[in-house]
Amino acid sequence: MEFLQELNKPQLEAATHINGPMMVIAGAGSGKTRVLTYRIAHLINNGVDPFNIISLTFTNKAAREMKTRISDIIGENEGRNIWMGTFHSIFSRILRIEAEKLNYPSNFTIYDTQDTKSLLKSIIKELGIDDKVYKVGMVYGRISGAKNNLISAVNYATNPEIQEEDKRTGKPEIGRIYKAYVQRCFRSGAMDFDDLLFNTNVLLRDFPEVLVKYQHKFKYILVDEYQDTNFIQNKWLNPTSFKTYV
Repeated sequence: MEFLQELNKPQLEAATHINGPMMVIAGAGSGKTRVLTYRIAHLINNGVDPFNIISLTFTNKAAREMKTRISDIIGENEGRNIWMGTFHSIFSRILRIEAEKLNYPSNFTIYDTQDTKSLLKSIIKELGIDDKVYKVGMVYGRISGAKNNLISAVNYATNPEIQEEDKRTGKPEIGRIYKAYVQRCFRSGAMDFDDLLFNTNVLLRDFPEVLVKYQHKFKYILVDEYQDTNFIQNKWLNPTSFKTYV
């Protein structure tokens, strides 16, 4: 495998590691992404089925570059069988496959940030809430933060600490806006970017057979820039929570 000759000793050690967890800690520009790419190629060259590999990145550009590099080494046919992309793109793929379990259509719409803010603006107006107090950007940030901490609209509205905090800051209606927003998205067959992460976790939590399916499928999970994962992304990756979801 000539491509491995490009690596120095620490990089080679990481790229040729096959089984068991591993974390690579190195500075910017030290070749972490190249090591990750070469490790995937090495896995496949050692008999690992590309369908059993999932590689998660934080940008579409990084995913495209990695897939191109891998295809150059192992061939395009094998390369296209790897599940590789951003957290959001991979999770949306899973959700489209399993959509009916969450009562969504498989062709659900994905709202971008502008779509989300536009809908929130309409809801704030329809509920007769002062948009000078409940600025769209603030409400969006509050709801996004809740979803990224796995706090549903129901949990938000019934959590005493959250409700007390909203009252203290003069924003007691956020829970009502959140609930209305979730209902509107569901009726429209739509998910926003945060829903892609939130609903994938709900899917694995509420449907054990789906969890087992993907546990058996993804035998090798690789993450570029792991240190940038947030709570909800890390929970999906954590071996303990992934095996015994609660």
